[in-house]
Amino acid sequence: MPLAVIHTRARIGIEAPLVTVEVHLSNGLPALNIVGLPEAAVRESKDRVRSAIMNSQFEFPTRRITINLAPADLPKEGGRYDLAIALGILAASEQIPSTQLEQHEFLGELALSGSLRPVPGVLPAALATRKQGRTLMVPALNADEANLPNGAKTIAGTTLLEICDYLREPSNENENEKYDAKNNVLKLHQSALPRTQAFFTGPNLNEVKGQHQAKRALTIAAAGGHSLLMYGPPGTGKTMLASRLPSILPPMDEREALESAAIASISGKSFDPASWLQRPFRAPHHTASAVALVGGGSTPKPGEISLAHNGVLFLDELPEYDRKVLEVLREPLESGSVVISRAASQAHFPAKFQLVTAMNPCPCGYLGDPTHHCQCSDKQIKRYKAKLSGPLMDRIDLHINVPALSHGELSSTKETTSSEQIQHQVCCARDRQLSRQGKINSALSSKEVDRYCALQQSQALLMEKASQQLGFSARAYHRILRVARSIADLEESEAISTQHLTEALHYRPQAT
Repeated sequence: MPLAVIHTRARIGIEAPLVTVEVHLSNGLPALNIVGLPEAAVRESKDRVRSAIMNSQFEFPTRRITINLAPADLPKEGGRYDLAIALGILAASEQIPSTQLEQHEFLGELALSGSLRPVPGVLPAALATRKQGRTLMVPALNADEANLPNGAKTIAGTTLLEICDYLREPSNENENEKYDAKNNVLKLHQSALPRTQAFFTGPNLNEVKGQHQAKRALTIAAAGGHSLLMYGPPGTGKTMLASRLPSILPPMDEREALESAAIASISGKSFDPASWLQRPFRAPHHTASAVALVGGGSTPKPGEISLAHNGVLFLDELPEYDRKVLEVLREPLESGSVVISRAASQAHFPAKFQLVTAMNPCPCGYLGDPTHHCQCSDKQIKRYKAKLSGPLMDRIDLHINVPALSHGELSSTKETTSSEQIQHQVCCARDRQLSRQGKINSALSSKEVDRYCALQQSQALLMEKASQQLGFSARAYHRILRVARSIADLEESEAISTQHLTEALHYRPQAT
C-alpha cells in the first residue's frame, strides 16, 4: 500500500490539535518532500528520519515520497513529528503493518541512530489523546509526563526499532503483553508518581521569627486567594515570608495540577513530573521584560504569570521593575488569563496566579526605621513611590508593613506556628467558601460581593466614612469586603463583624 496515515499532535499554546501525517510513495526520481506549513526544524526532519530508518535495520524507499501534514494551515514546528513521519514511510513501504496505526498517536524526535529523544508539550497531547480514546506512544523520558492524566494509555519506547517491533507483533490485542525480543517488553506504561499531595516540601513558616502581623496578613491572603504587598526596611523577612506562602496554601486538586503541569510542559523548560502536585512559585528578576512576564515570541510561549498559574508570583523590589512591565499585570489580575496575538497565530494561556510583592519604603530603604536614619529627600521618596501606578496598587488587596525586628525577637527560641497548622486553618476557610459560593473570595464578582459580604447598617456607615476619609475607589471598596469575608471565614463566622471589617480596612492604605 503506497499510502499511510499516522496521527500525531501539534503544539499551539496550551492546546494540542490533531495533525494527520499522510505519506505517499510514487514512481519517479527519488525525493522526499514535506508539505503542510512545516517550519525549519520539521523540514530538516527528512535527514534525521532517513538516517534513523537505515540505522534501525530498515530499508529507506528509493521512490518519490510526499509527506503531507494536515491541516495545511496549522504551523508545524519542532522535532515532535519525526517518529510519526518515520512510521508513515515504513507503513507506506509495507515494512510494518498499518493495522494498529489508527488506534495510536505518536510523538518523538529521532536521533540519527534511531533512538528516541524527548519533546516538550507531551502532557497536552496526552490529555487530547485520552479524550479520543487512543494510545499515545512517546519516548521513554516523556513516559511519566504522558501518564499523568488518569485513564491515559501510554506506550514508551527508547528506539524506533522497539516501536516498530511492537507494531509488528500479532499479540497486540492484549495491550499488557507485548513482544519479548532481547528481553525487552513494551507495554502500557504504569506511572509510579503520587496522585495525592503530601505536605509542601519547601521552607516552613515557623522558620520566620517574629513578624506576627505579617504572618496574619499572609494567612488571610492564603485563605481568600488575595494579592499582597509587603513594604519595610531591607532584611526584615519580606522574601522569607513570600517564599513560604505555598506551604500554607491548600493542596492542588488533579484538575489544577494538570493545568499547571501542562503549562510547564509546553514552556520548553525542564519539567519534573515528580513535583507536579506542588503549587508553582515564580520569582522573576526585576530586569524581566513585559514579554518574559506575560509571554510572547514569534511562536507564543507562556510567560511568568502563566508559569505561576494556580500558584504564587512574587515580585521583589517592586519599584525597580519598569513601569510598563508592571502595567501588563493589570488585565491578567482581573481576568485570570492572557491572550498572545501574533500575525500567524493566537495563543491563550491561563494565568490565575496569586500576586505577592515586596518593596522598600524609600530609595535608601530606611524610611520610618528607628535604628537607621533615612537619607532620602521628600522629592526622592515621592518619585520612588510614583514608579507604581495607582491602578496597579488599587488591585492589590492587602498592604502590610514589615518592620525591623528587635534583638530580642531575633534571639528568641520560642516556637512559632508551623505551616502545617496554618494550612489546616486555610483549608477549613477555603472549604467554607466553596460550600457557600462555589469559589474563593477573591474571585467573587461585584454582584456576589453584595450577596455574600452583606453589611449591617452600622458597618455600612463605617465603610462610607472610611471611603470619604481615605479616598477608596469602587474597586477598593469591593476588595475590602472580600478581605473581610476571608477574615470572617478564618474565624468560622457566618457574618462579617465590625472587627473583621476594621481589620480589613487596616490593610488598605490611604489613596494618594
